[in-house]
Amino acid sequence: MFSEPVVTQMAAYLLKKRGCRRMAFIKLIKLLYLAERKAVSKWGEPISGDHFVSMPHGPVLSQTYELIKSQPSPNEVSPWHDFIRDEDNYEVSLSRDVEDFDELSKAEMRILDEVYAEYGTMGRFQIKEFTHDYCQEWTDPNGSSFPIKLESIFRAMGRDEEQVKALRELNQEQRYLDQLKATLRTKNHKKMRLTM
Repeated sequence: MFSEPVVTQMAAYLLKKRGCRRMAFIKLIKLLYLAERKAVSKWGEPISGDHFVSMPHGPVLSQTYELIKSQPSPNEVSPWHDFIRDEDNYEVSLSRDVEDFDELSKAEMRILDEVYAEYGTMGRFQIKEFTHDYCQEWTDPNGSSFPIKLESIFRAMGRDEEQVKALRELNQEQRYLDQLKATLRTKNHKKMRLTM
């Protein structure tokens, strides 16, 4: 399941690594995509639970893209908009400091470090073009968009069909467990409101 707090901390971590705490949003979303792709290759699932999508400017994380493009309503609580601010020239910045990256494990931060070390010096258009060529799971949607299946990423990263099948099954089990946890949380929350 998608976790806005997790992807917010992923973005904040990358922005903080940049030093100036500001970055072109297209570069940020590509770095996040590459980190999630690496996590999928390593663990069989993304860090934030976001979905992968082919768009005209390359592969992106769908819900993260929507967060970047959206403006919260005045009463909406949004971790993303609490920490990440839109700037001029299609850039985003950290609006306040993140003292503790408690939503991220050390292994997840290592992936972000590796991705930033490898691709962080690329410019916004350079990384966009790079993902078109490097990410074989992306196909040009001709002005539209469509989902990128995890199986496509597994194959693009050199997994054989037996591994693809095992990773797909593992991912389906994880999605089922995530849905079960969400259902239990909702039921417990309702019970707590009834007893108050």
